[in-house]
Amino acid sequence: MPVVSFSVALRERTSRTHEHTEGATFMHDLMSGKGTRNDYIALVAQHFFMYEALESVAETMADDEVAARFVTPQLTRLPALVADLEFLLGPDWKADVSPLPSTTRYVDRIHEVSGWAGGFIAHHYTRYLGDLSGGQHIYKVMQKRFGFDTNGVGFYLFDQIADPNDFKNTYREQLDAAPWDAVERERVIDEVITAYRLNTEVFHDLSAAKFAAA
Repeated sequence: MPVVSFSVALRERTSRTHEHTEGATFMHDLMSGKGTRNDYIALVAQHFFMYEALESVAETMADDEVAARFVTPQLTRLPALVADLEFLLGPDWKADVSPLPSTTRYVDRIHEVSGWAGGFIAHHYTRYLGDLSGGQHIYKVMQKRFGFDTNGVGFYLFDQIADPNDFKNTYREQLDAAPWDAVERERVIDEVITAYRLNTEVFHDLSAAKFAAA
C-alpha cells in the first residue's frame, strides 16, 4: 500500500469540514449576488480581527524551529486589511468595527495554541492556503459585483507571490517535512478541523447580524 503524505492526509481528513465552511449561507449569498456591499464590509472587518491575532502570534513563533518555516512576510495580510477598511469605511474605521462573539472565540483559540507550533501551523494553513486558493475567486467576484479596482479587495491580492500554485506546493512539502509523529499529526488535523468550525461559526454570526439589522 502506498504511503500517503501528511499534506494529502490533512486535506482528505478535513475536506468535509472545509466544504461545510465554504457552503455557509452567508458566503453563498455574497458570492451569488444576494449579499450587499455592507455584508462584504462586515466580512472584511471580521478578517481584520482574525489576522491581527494570527499575525501577532506569528511574530512570537518566528524563533520556533518548526513554525519559523511557515512564517513569511509574503503572506502578511494585516496591512492590506487596514487599507481595505480605510477605503471602505474611511479613516475612522476602527470606531465602526467590532468582533462578533464567534470571532472573539476564534481569536481566543489562536492565542490559546500560540505556544504550540502544530496548533499555530494548523491555523496558519487553514487561513493562508484558503486565501491563496478560494480567495482568488472571491476577489474577482467582489471586484465585479461592487466595482472595485484593487482598493477594497487588497486582502486577496498576494502581489509578493509570483506563482500561488508553486507556493502552495512548497508549503505542502514543508508540512510533509515537519518532524511530527503520528500522534502529533492527529493533533494538527484536529486543530485544522477546529479552525474550519470556528470560521463557519463566524459566517453564521454574520448571517444572524445581517438579518437582525434588516
